[in-house]
Amino acid sequence: MERPARWARAEWGALYVTVRGPLRERRLRAAPMAAGAVCLTALLQYAQNQPWGYRFVQDVGAVRAEDPLWQALLRTPLSLFVPAPDLPVWGALAQILCVFGIAEICLGWWRTLTVAYVATLAGTLYARAGIALGPHAPFGLPASDARVVDTGPSAAVVGLAVYVGWRYGAYVTAGAVTAAMVVEVLLKENLAGKEHLAALMGVGTLCLAAALRDRAPYRPGRPPGPSPTPPPLRP
Repeated sequence: MERPARWARAEWGALYVTVRGPLRERRLRAAPMAAGAVCLTALLQYAQNQPWGYRFVQDVGAVRAEDPLWQALLRTPLSLFVPAPDLPVWGALAQILCVFGIAEICLGWWRTLTVAYVATLAGTLYARAGIALGPHAPFGLPASDARVVDTGPSAAVVGLAVYVGWRYGAYVTAGAVTAAMVVEVLLKENLAGKEHLAALMGVGTLCLAAALRDRAPYRPGRPPGPSPTPPPLRP
């Protein structure tokens, strides 16, 4: 039992210490953005299942690769919180509450939204590139995918899980999430799975940029970046 405990402490200890205190003291108030995102997602889910709300939700938050690029870019931020029509809404709500909540406590709300948006945007742009390549290219997509409604928090959740895992030294967890996305594509080659891989590539670019920034030499007038090494555990 000691070896698994040591491994768990090394893998998740820094993350646990960071999240435990704010959650114990403030509970859901420790992650107000995540709580608000859950409420927004539930509201959009209710609205899109009503005759009066379906068209409105589609107009403000539904992204398709066949749409003009400027329109897709305007809709992408809200599309994170529009549940995918073919998946249970409770899954989306749980993902947002858990992953967005942990990320908000660890990274802050603005960095959480930035990572989530980069991941989602990477998937949105990949869909256009994949359709342009065609179904016979290694990373191509069939033309029919241009009409698929592309919404939901899954790409953002995958990106945030990997980014937080990397930032807090949970490298096995980040690797496991990445491996699961690869297996998803191998078992079921669809638009969502390939967009998850594109999201991971976008977040990987953020990780690389953050690592290079943190290792850059200090210059007067430039505040030093945060250390990529997680804080030490308290006894």
